[in-house]
Amino acid sequence: MNYVYILKCKDGSLYTGYTNNLERRIKTHNNGKGAKYTRCRLPVELVYYESYETKSDAMKREYCIKQMSREVKVKLISNK
Repeated sequence: MNYVYILKCKDGSLYTGYTNNLERRIKTHNNGKGAKYTRCRLPVELVYYESYETKSDAMKREYCIKQMSREVKVKLISNK
């Protein structure tokens, strides 16, 4: 399974990514070994995710979410 996820960072900002192991990826972020963006905004909290069969579908959705405004992302998160 492949996942698209949104993290809420300590500073309140949102980070979107994709992975094939959600639990491990969140731990990696919180250990300071994840994306450069999240390293100085720890800890991060998983606030949203979606599951996809293929990596390609997850990456397409990740791109789509990254194009959204913060306001739209907050609505997406609150509708889960």
